[in-house]
Amino acid sequence: MPSGIPKEKQRQRAPSKRSLETRARIMDAAEQVFAAHGFDGASLRDIASEAGVQVALVNHHGGTKEELFWRVVARRADELSAARLKALAARKARGPLTLRSLLECFFGPYLEKAEVGGTHWFAYARLVAIVSADPRWRALTAHCFDPTANRFVSEICALYPQAPRQTISAGFVYSVSAMLALLTSRWRIGALGQGSSEISEHLDELVIYCAAGIDAAARR
Repeated sequence: MPSGIPKEKQRQRAPSKRSLETRARIMDAAEQVFAAHGFDGASLRDIASEAGVQVALVNHHGGTKEELFWRVVARRADELSAARLKALAARKARGPLTLRSLLECFFGPYLEKAEVGGTHWFAYARLVAIVSADPRWRALTAHCFDPTANRFVSEICALYPQAPRQTISAGFVYSVSAMLALLTSRWRIGALGQGSSEISEHLDELVIYCAAGIDAAARR
């Protein structure tokens, strides 16, 4: 497994517009294929077919299957992290934090992107679920997600100084799982509840649900 996000191959000149468009199409296709079939079930041939290119081009722009998976997961991580930290900074500027406000800062940016960013952000949620569930991607999650996650865990720990960090961390992981369930299985909410399955309408209940669990565990 790579020790970090694979570095791009050095080029003699800047890539052309066509090359950049091809790369983006391959990354989008890989995101969809990995999300649908997982890492093991996906193949570079499937990705090439989805992107409408030759397999050689997938290798050229993405590297090996593992390198391509790393790149696909990493490419949205920085954008999402920046949005969460920006929301956190803005909320801290308005006054003392609460558990609910912290969770809103963490969940809100992703739900907003999923609402307006199309199917790619929903596929990305499935990728995050895949890497979160499989220890072989420990280095990938440590690189892409842990810095921001640890920042939020630390902020929650400051609200509950008597609680062990492990307790807060567990509650945070359970909460992330709940967010991913909303993003990947929201149709079940509508089916069982016979109501709306729009993501924006579930942010408050997601925050209430997760905050109650973390608070109960922290005070135990």
